[in-house]
Amino acid sequence: MDVKKELKIIDVNDIIKKLWAGKMLYVKSLPIAFVVSYIFILGFPRYYSTDIKLAPELGESSMNSTLGSLASSFGFDLDNLQTNDAITPLLYPDLMEDNGFVTSLFNVQVKSQDGSIKTTYHDYLAKYQKPVIWTIPLSWVGSLFKGEEQKVAAGTVDPYYLSKKEDGIAAVIRDNIKIIFDKKTAVIGISIKDQDALICRTIGDSIKERLQNFITNYRTSKARIDYEYYQKLTKEAKENYDKARQQYGRTADTYTRAAMKSTQLKLSSMESDLQLKYTTYTTLNTQLEAAKAKVQERIPAFTVVKGASVPIKPSKPKRMIFVAFALLLTFACTSIYILNKK
Repeated sequence: MDVKKELKIIDVNDIIKKLWAGKMLYVKSLPIAFVVSYIFILGFPRYYSTDIKLAPELGESSMNSTLGSLASSFGFDLDNLQTNDAITPLLYPDLMEDNGFVTSLFNVQVKSQDGSIKTTYHDYLAKYQKPVIWTIPLSWVGSLFKGEEQKVAAGTVDPYYLSKKEDGIAAVIRDNIKIIFDKKTAVIGISIKDQDALICRTIGDSIKERLQNFITNYRTSKARIDYEYYQKLTKEAKENYDKARQQYGRTADTYTRAAMKSTQLKLSSMESDLQLKYTTYTTLNTQLEAAKAKVQERIPAFTVVKGASVPIKPSKPKRMIFVAFALLLTFACTSIYILNKK
């Protein structure tokens, strides 16, 4: 049995005629879509964003040169990633998961671009954030059933025992701040978003400073412990030397004219002990200076490849793009409806 297949040809002119015949539907639907989409997107608060690029000095590399050369052919600089530190740059983005690091931003003083807001970052996020418009009634209804929360004095927040409100603010900070480490260039990228342009830049500078302090404190922790240890020993040795010197001086003044053998032996013994304490003091003082130099040597240098700037235009939402997409979608749906109907 022969099956005849008919080839259907799409008549573009016929489609255009049908769409033109239903032009009044476009006249009605497109303006409505424009108004509705514009009102909808106006309900979302605008956000500004800025970013920082920071190149920190890394620890000494122990990477094999052959393996490093092989990795570099694929675009990865392993010499910049392999360090003798326990905390590598790859772990820096995980700092935002630590409540202690995040809550350290609570007391940062911020000021809005128009000068109307001047408070801490914690209070700014808690009181001055613009919500999505249609969530306001839901938030109000939810507040009616919310129990009274215990107030916590400023500066007394326990980072690892947060209330529900404080934990929510910490979650907002994590959403606003992202730390990224580029494996190829060994550059730390920090991106910040906020509803105010000036506050966006302020928080960017603050998170950069805190990240630098964290890296510096970690890199110098062992050297600082050694320095404090030698500082303690040197202080004790200095006190022992001063005490022995004063005692030797008093004894020498008392027995200046005495020619007894026992007196001379006592002074000789005290002089030897004094010399020994002086040698101990000078040796420890030399080690103290070396430990101090080691601390300075371990302090990493930071190169700011790109600093935080006050953004001029909001980064999102893209209102015109959203409205254009809504109009395009409405046009497509209207066209399909007209063609199916006819």
